[in-house]
Amino acid sequence: MQPTPALAATALWSGLLIFVLVLLSARVVMGRRRLRVSLGDGGNREMEILSRTFANAAEYVPVGIAALILLALVGTSASVIHIIGGSLLAGRLIHPFGLAARRAPNPARILGMALTWLPLLGAAALLLMAGIIGR
Repeated sequence: MQPTPALAATALWSGLLIFVLVLLSARVVMGRRRLRVSLGDGGNREMEILSRTFANAAEYVPVGIAALILLALVGTSASVIHIIGGSLLAGRLIHPFGLAARRAPNPARILGMALTWLPLLGAAALLLMAGIIGR
């Protein structure tokens, strides 16, 4: 069975987002080994940043993937899914740099969160419209 363009777009962005999540998780594992921290952050700032970077992505990526799947299922165009998925991926790639910076807030952190929240809010609005007007 050939996926629709919207489902193919969803598969692309979901796969990339999952890849980012696994990459961030691997950074936590490598940091734990290097810094000899088995649980939590061990009071180490670098370990805290690595853990929070992964945890933050783990909080947003599953919701983003669910939204992309639902958008495809309700008939949203592939181009809209590409915009939402690409923005979300950009936000998740930029945000770790913002968390690692000593000064907060900083441009990378603000941009990373904006590129996470805006596509999620857009997806939510489109899903609400689909639910209300049956689009």
